[in-house]
Amino acid sequence: MLENMWSIFIERKDFFLSLLWEHLEISLLAIGIAVLIGGLVGILISEFQKTSKPTLGFINFLYTIPSISMLGFLIPFSGIGNATAVIALTVYALLPMVRNTHTGITNVDPVLLEAAKGMGSTKLQILLKIKLPLAMPIIISGIRNMVTMTIALAGIASFIGAGGLGVAIYRGITTNNTAMTMVGSLLIALLALVMDMLLGFIEKRMNKRSIKDKKVNKVMALVSIGLCIVIVIGTVVSRKKQDTIHIATKPMTEQYVLGEMLKLLIEQDTNLNVELTQGVGGGTSNIQPAMESGEFDLYPEYTGTGWNMVLKKDGIYTEDLFDSMQDEYNQSLDMKWMGMYGFNNTFGLVVRREIAEKYHLKTYSDLKTVANQLIFGAEYDFFEREDGYNALCQTYDLHFKKTMDMDIGLKYQAINQGKIDAMVIFTTDGQLSVSNITVLKDDKNFYPSYMCGNVVRNEVIKKHPELSNIFKKLSGLITDQDMAQMNYEVETDSKEPRDVAKDFLQKKNLLK
Repeated sequence: MLENMWSIFIERKDFFLSLLWEHLEISLLAIGIAVLIGGLVGILISEFQKTSKPTLGFINFLYTIPSISMLGFLIPFSGIGNATAVIALTVYALLPMVRNTHTGITNVDPVLLEAAKGMGSTKLQILLKIKLPLAMPIIISGIRNMVTMTIALAGIASFIGAGGLGVAIYRGITTNNTAMTMVGSLLIALLALVMDMLLGFIEKRMNKRSIKDKKVNKVMALVSIGLCIVIVIGTVVSRKKQDTIHIATKPMTEQYVLGEMLKLLIEQDTNLNVELTQGVGGGTSNIQPAMESGEFDLYPEYTGTGWNMVLKKDGIYTEDLFDSMQDEYNQSLDMKWMGMYGFNNTFGLVVRREIAEKYHLKTYSDLKTVANQLIFGAEYDFFEREDGYNALCQTYDLHFKKTMDMDIGLKYQAINQGKIDAMVIFTTDGQLSVSNITVLKDDKNFYPSYMCGNVVRNEVIKKHPELSNIFKKLSGLITDQDMAQMNYEVETDSKEPRDVAKDFLQKKNLLK
């Protein structure tokens, strides 16, 4: 494993270092805001003690909210991406900052404060010259704990399309790449340790009281602030140099591959830059609102999902409804479907092979008599879809013993280990042919068509008509077997989605 981790880090060094930098940016921004706001709140409730209990109680309440819930609550207000991640991380970082600032100031020896008052010091002078300097060791201790926690928690930012090392962790889980997951996790741990050591060094410097040491501390502080300003300005300027197309993908292997195909072709055939946000947690439910707000310009989608989840239509989608769906997307959402790839990734049901053989299961209807003995597993959104779990069970009169929500990248591992007995799959899954499972027949034709194409904002096509030629190249390019093979190469052969996409496009003579 260590050899595999080192190998993938060396091969993808630029990828990991880029994520490391993004992780640091997100974390430091949240930490900086938390230090300013939390420090100010801590000082205020220390000076006005009656407000301390309700304020700390409210912050404690925010701290108990699960991070996933916090992100879900914030998305409607601030969208997906870095802004929401920073807000959530700031909220969680406030508690240690406020509490330690309050504790440090209120524990200052009252005798010293009385002496300062007796010498004629003002409240502001007492705060700045006595309370804060004496409380600083406790405040710094709180900051150190907060920094470590924030860097670790920032890994979840990738769930809502933000950057950082969580991207490597989540992508590794989804594509069955354990080495990538481990490298991402290890880099987060190392980053937290380095930051803690740096703060420890700063804490030691602050405890030195000589005139020379104070001068050195001031110079170091000014240099650090200057570097931060230069980095922020440089990052903003670099991102505005070139027109950028923002592409999102769902947390699925084939979507990673399709995203890389789009990026490769757009950057080759146009003068546009591509910012690719891979594996947005929640899939359509989070990407579509971001499309509507203009955060994303296009993303690969499936026709059945567009009909049922986006347009909220009842009934089974068939491809003869495509023109109707296209018209409604155009009129209601100011978007259109372009570059229909040609493959149909619909849902399917599988059971462990030993169970299929034991009960002679061949169709969905056969499950009816044994479902109450089986554990059913699926990704989170399947249980909420119009064409998901409830509709499936009603159609086939299924009553499973238990259901299990899990990440899409862990389903095959769970069924191969016997943790679940039946699960929903996609018909282009790369691991389908190498798992110990039996695919059942949808004998009532429950599942609609899920042809894959790209949903694009009309504004983007009007501004960049050159994109239309790329979508024409992609139309009808990929068969079901092609997609399954590419998924297999990523999930089983441990190839990178970009390499798989590049090889396929080269075979089709679309890449120079």
